Amino acid sequence: MTTPPVASAPLPSAPLTVAAVQADAVPGDVPGNARVAAGLAARAAGDGARVAVLPELFLPAYHPPTLAADPTGTDVAATGDGAVDDPRLDPLRVAARDGRITLVVGAAVRHPDGRRTISALVVDPTGAIRDGYDKQQLWGGERELFDAGRRGATLLVDDWRLGLGICYDGCFPEHARAAAADGAHGYLCPSGYLAGSAHRRDLYYAARALDNTMYVVFANAVGGADPWRFNGGAAVYDPEGRPLVRGADDGEAVLVASLDPAALAATRSAHSMLADRPADQGLPRTALPA
Repeated sequence: MTTPPVASAPLPSAPLTVAAVQADAVPGDVPGNARVAAGLAARAAGDGARVAVLPELFLPAYHPPTLAADPTGTDVAATGDGAVDDPRLDPLRVAARDGRITLVVGAAVRHPDGRRTISALVVDPTGAIRDGYDKQQLWGGERELFDAGRRGATLLVDDWRLGLGICYDGCFPEHARAAAADGAHGYLCPSGYLAGSAHRRDLYYAARALDNTMYVVFANAVGGADPWRFNGGAAVYDPEGRPLVRGADDGEAVLVASLDPAALAATRSAHSMLADRPADQGLPRTALPA
């Protein structure tokens, strides 16, 4: 398999303050969850964040029985150009404008062609909402309810390039590497990790940071009822995979950290995996009987 070259994106010129959010959502209550998300966004903006990442499927809540029973109530509709215009989301528009902050929030999106996706909506500081990214790697029973995304996406904030992923995407090294190959300085992951998965939760996203010497902003759901009980642990990881901030396994939190271009440059100078990776990973292999 021949791998694409790493894009030569310049390093950002100034730090970027971000927030990783862990919070509980009410199944099926899109307007109520939008109000909660707006309040969390205001907290993040008040702490100086320019970007806030909220959990996977936060607007309808990650609750498969509700998502299956009421798709009309749980989904938001995207237009042909990817815009989302749903009055239930107006609190997000106001929070983004008032806080001059970009929000990445999980939603279930219905597309004009009938596809239904687990998506990361992007609310920019003007209040415009668009379907920024659709989850490519569906997990378990998600395949019965949703269609896989067809493209990657990179969010541009000032001169920072931030790849978008959602939960199970981050379990695949290739997904974050594709973002890095596109010049990403960071990787934003709205997620929904269930109780009992803390070891994998804490390993995957730290590994994606170190694999690609980039920052990772990991948001996660928290609370809920068995078997859909979520375990928090939201975090921002530095380019060596060390947590700059990390949430507890329960309770709501807005975790704010600064992404520093100097630290990014120093890490990439000391650990040059991106520059040194071979152009072709598909060289012949030899079987060695023991």
